[in-house]
Amino acid sequence: MVSELINANPIVYEKKERQPRIAPPSVDENAAEIIDQLEIFDYLRDIKDPEHPYSLEDLKVLTEDSIEVDDEQSYIRVTFTPTVEHCSMATLIGLCLRVKLMRCLPSRYKVDIRVAPGTHATEASVNKQLNDKERVAAALENPNLVDMVDECLAPSLE
Repeated sequence: MVSELINANPIVYEKKERQPRIAPPSVDENAAEIIDQLEIFDYLRDIKDPEHPYSLEDLKVLTEDSIEVDDEQSYIRVTFTPTVEHCSMATLIGLCLRVKLMRCLPSRYKVDIRVAPGTHATEASVNKQLNDKERVAAALENPNLVDMVDECLAPSLE
């Protein structure tokens, strides 16, 4: 029922047109593929919001500019912006981002998932949960939570 939603009428933004990705010719066949900001955004842009039939890109929860990649250091930071300051789904959204990247990226990457500063009432708590390996592992042992994550990721797995 719509009246039970935290943000019953979110603003839906126009999606940015996808640019075709052209892989650069590899000098060394054994060299690791370089991951960049656009590639990470492409992995994440179609994740469905847990409360709405829109993607995180549609709701501007995630933008290209909210992703930082340091391929040399194997470090990725994704900063997302919940649609409302008291979003009860912020931790689930962050978990979806983390799981998608765990499934797509080589294990050499350290991934840091954050709520944009000043955009959530419990920002520090959400950030702590999303970046604590033990808490993430415990969350992923909960079959109901994994089902919710898989449902949000379903459009991006097709």
